[in-house]
Amino acid sequence: MKRALITGITGQDGSYLAELLLEKGYEVHGIVRRSSTESFERINHIAGNIQLHQADLLDQLSIIDVMKVSKPDEVYNLAAQSFVPTSWKQPVLTGEFTAIGVTRVLEAIKLLNKDGIRFYQASSSEMYGKVQAVPQTEDTPFYPRSPYGVAKLYGHWITINYRESYNMYCCSGILFNHESERRGKEFVTRKVTDGVARIKLGLAKELKLGNLDAKRDWGFAGDYVRAMWLMLQQDKPDDFVIATGETHTVEKLVDTAFKVVDLDWKKYVKQDPALVRPAEVDLLIGDPAHAKAKLGWKPEVTFEQLIERMVKADLARLKNSATPDMKAQGI
Repeated sequence: MKRALITGITGQDGSYLAELLLEKGYEVHGIVRRSSTESFERINHIAGNIQLHQADLLDQLSIIDVMKVSKPDEVYNLAAQSFVPTSWKQPVLTGEFTAIGVTRVLEAIKLLNKDGIRFYQASSSEMYGKVQAVPQTEDTPFYPRSPYGVAKLYGHWITINYRESYNMYCCSGILFNHESERRGKEFVTRKVTDGVARIKLGLAKELKLGNLDAKRDWGFAGDYVRAMWLMLQQDKPDDFVIATGETHTVEKLVDTAFKVVDLDWKKYVKQDPALVRPAEVDLLIGDPAHAKAKLGWKPEVTFEQLIERMVKADLARLKNSATPDMKAQGI
């Protein structure tokens, strides 16, 4: 039985990846940070089938200790400070987690079993930032436009350096935006679908957003974690762009979400200049040709299916959490 260790197992990607690995017969271990407000809602349904360990990407010794106990064949580093706006407010902390944290995990692998452990690093399309070519491939120059993007770029290059310098099996997946009903509400897709559900149920009257013209390549998180696993099953390590190859504006996202509940978005959406990034990333669209050719990977959930799935999940969640007064009103 293979063993896998996932950092960030309580997040969106971590929960989907843990499910996938369990289905494939893995013994799954996950790293969680000790905090006063622990949240395991994304993995509660599989809690009895996984083993959780307390550690922190800021603490080298804790990472080494967890690896000694879990003895993983594969390590998936999904943990990070991953919200771009927060990276502007906490750039140093973002660098510690999202950049230097990667080095700490790689150092632990190098120390304990550099020839036997395969490593996956969660790189990001935000590394392209002010894009130098459209669409973006593995060879497109990087030009990050946020502290988060810069930190991810460090993590990406340190992974390549450990692969080339120590002959370690290290892969980076340059994942474009991938969403689901498990996405945090601070991210624009979930902010929109949750807002649409609240408006439909009479719990809100408007939805405030920033730049409606920004374009992104949005896919389904469940599809993307499958690509992560495939990367670590190859004979030789490599880096891959994982994307749908399609781009949509935030306005298209909004329109699609409101159509699910038969409402006109223009009556409810308000643009707020305070929500516009200091340095905007205007157009991200990935070319997954390399992943399709070498991994046999392709996305299975369409953009429209994804947004409909998320809106319906938020509607169901809000209805299930309705108070007696709300239920009396038919909500």
